[in-house]
Amino acid sequence: MTIRTILVDDESLAIQGLQLRLEPHEDVEIIETCSNGREAIRAIKTHKPDLVFLDIQMPGFDGFSVIQGLMEVEPPLFVFVTAYMDHALRAFEADAVDYLMKPVETDRLADTLDRVRQRLAARRGQEEAGRLKEVLAEVAPDTMDAITDGHSSEAPAANRFEKLINIKDRGQIFRVDVDTIERIDAAGDYMCIYTGDNTLILRETMKDLEKRLDPRRFQRVHRSTIVNLDLVKEVKPHTNGECFLVLGSGAQVKVSRSYRDVVARFVH
Repeated sequence: MTIRTILVDDESLAIQGLQLRLEPHEDVEIIETCSNGREAIRAIKTHKPDLVFLDIQMPGFDGFSVIQGLMEVEPPLFVFVTAYMDHALRAFEADAVDYLMKPVETDRLADTLDRVRQRLAARRGQEEAGRLKEVLAEVAPDTMDAITDGHSSEAPAANRFEKLINIKDRGQIFRVDVDTIERIDAAGDYMCIYTGDNTLILRETMKDLEKRLDPRRFQRVHRSTIVNLDLVKEVKPHTNGECFLVLGSGAQVKVSRSYRDVVARFVH
């Protein structure tokens, strides 16, 4: 999978430095470099890259203005690269994959590219599945029905899903390893993320968050609750066909009747 990439920075030395650090990553193809925001908007609309490394503070159009200038097109993934921490919160509000400080550290860049690969794999997988469904629905509707019926039994590729999730909470950015997430409770458009020793608030719908988590591990056990099945220590029967899951932290989560069969496949 080639990652078609554009670099945007008004400092030529910064672009050269990033190019050198990206060279060891053979799947990253730099297709264009831009020195200001206006050039970046034109290049992104023309080349439709997968990824853009974007400086924030530039003359004229800054990095956030570039994103706003792309509202009418399918945006690429963005990684902000800057010398200042001041804009980190705003960057993640813009759904940036990551926020790198200059000079970019080699290990930090490698971690960022892993997250980029995960997001691109998920995006491309969804696009390919959508195209296949459209074709089958037109030329072989019976086959389409069979695939739809059996889809839930197929094991999704693990690398399609997030391993780290950035959560902005209480004026800070927390990088949460999904392995540590014990359960997730929905409260409108906000998610309460429980990691056993911490509780964080994420502004995202449950539907969107579910797409980022591996369903072989994270399953909804209630209309407003997702549980990490790897951290389930005990199943306690309850009345009316319901049950409780006892998690590693000792917390107990009720499983509603409509979700009990789904959870049973993974826990037993």
